[in-house]
Amino acid sequence: MESICKTLLLLLCFSLSLALPIQCYQTFLDCLLHQAPNSNLSQLVYTQNNPSFTSLLDTSIQNLRFISSNTTKPLLILKPTNVREVQASIICCKNHSLPIRVRSGGHDDEGLSYRSISATQFVMIDLASLRDIHVDPYQRIAWVQSGATLGELYYAISQKSGTLAFPAGSCPTVCVGGLFSGGGLGIMSRKFGLSVDNIIDAELIDANGRVLNKAYMGEDLFWAIRGGGGGSFGIVISWKISLVQVPNIVSVFTITKTLKQGAISLVEKWQRIAPNFSEDVLLKFAIEAPEINVGEPVAVFKSFYVGRCSGLLNYMQFHFPELGPEKDDCEEMSWIQSVVYFAGFGHAKPETVLLDRRSEPKKYGKGTSDFVTDLIPYKIWQDIFDKFRYEGAGIMEFDTQGGRVSTISDSDTPFPHRKGVLYKIHYLVFWPDNADVAGEKYLGWVQEMRCFMTPYVSKNPRGAYVNFRDLDLGMNEEGNTNYENSRVWGEKYFKGNFKRLALAKGKVDPENFFWHEQSIPPLVSGLFSES
Repeated sequence: MESICKTLLLLLCFSLSLALPIQCYQTFLDCLLHQAPNSNLSQLVYTQNNPSFTSLLDTSIQNLRFISSNTTKPLLILKPTNVREVQASIICCKNHSLPIRVRSGGHDDEGLSYRSISATQFVMIDLASLRDIHVDPYQRIAWVQSGATLGELYYAISQKSGTLAFPAGSCPTVCVGGLFSGGGLGIMSRKFGLSVDNIIDAELIDANGRVLNKAYMGEDLFWAIRGGGGGSFGIVISWKISLVQVPNIVSVFTITKTLKQGAISLVEKWQRIAPNFSEDVLLKFAIEAPEINVGEPVAVFKSFYVGRCSGLLNYMQFHFPELGPEKDDCEEMSWIQSVVYFAGFGHAKPETVLLDRRSEPKKYGKGTSDFVTDLIPYKIWQDIFDKFRYEGAGIMEFDTQGGRVSTISDSDTPFPHRKGVLYKIHYLVFWPDNADVAGEKYLGWVQEMRCFMTPYVSKNPRGAYVNFRDLDLGMNEEGNTNYENSRVWGEKYFKGNFKRLALAKGKVDPENFFWHEQSIPPLVSGLFSES
């Protein structure tokens, strides 16, 4: 009872005023200084009354839906600059019964790295200052901290070697801490696998403040953090990655096809052939709506090839002549230039643009995902395009799988969507303001599209990609601490790997300190059913 009273008093003190030198707040600061004696608290701790609090919180929020008075904000932001301060942050928050959220880049589609739906009081630990990158081109490895962006990682690799790379995502402002935790699909996945397939070690701080590498965390935990979703098992401080060899020159093209140019026939054939292409070839496409209800929806095809344009064009001419890429469509460039290209900058920006951590312009948005295992009939493709004929429609991105991704067992990492998956669908919608009418219209389009696609996507369970987190997939009122209830969404992300993730969670964090609305629940013998 005494401990409960102390906890309630602490929470009351924190909620009343974090800027006042009241006793309970001081005990928290004393804890931090005891655990990390050399810390500068003014640079580590930001209260809600701190002039920098709002700007620090909002800087990494990528979805404007979660910058509002209705969004629950953290009691404190802790911004550690070294491993010791991360340990101190975890230990002191746990000792004071303060739930935490952990943010690296803020690209979580539901904002769960910096907000909470169920917890009214929590502390956010911001890893933005932990962004060191050490590249060893001779060993073909790198250590990268979780707060580093993909753009920073790619650029650092390119400065050491023009023929080394790493397979990960296309958005340069996504941080590695979030992307690696969920899998890491990207334009080179068909050739080299997911990001998690190329991670060879990591440093994690657990709920007791211990720093664990692969040897000390054990096989189950190391397996779990490579694709089991962020914010569940501890804070991964840094990752050791194996770099891959690429040629001096790679090739790309972008071709847009209208309905009159046979877009529907092209995408129907694409689904039958692109998943079986050589692993050197990626061909993806997106269906995009007309702007301001003018014109027809279009299919935008993008290709990446590990080699020169002559090889790519010859391959397409033999396997997909209907698409018709010509010499002028294809561009040759270095791998790092292709990163800039697929980030949407084209040729207008130098490679240093990858070092810009800002995401501008920010938008209101919603996303979700599906995996497809069977061919979609031609008539359904017609219906899909028809649903893009009005204002408020979003984007559907179709990313081919196959290649290296499919040769790895579904159970080798927590990411299970491998053998038999033809492609992934990413549903996206953005809108310019947060008016209730606008929000309902655009959110309604995502819900309608996902509902319409139900018969044509993976089943039993219907799959989803945890890096495109979607709370609409299921969230129980008990806060998802129960294994059986959490299976509603957990098996969509992880299929048969969900139970093993819950067992790994039960070993490293049985008290469920690292928790958010879709974190892995602890499955511990005697506490939860293992059936």
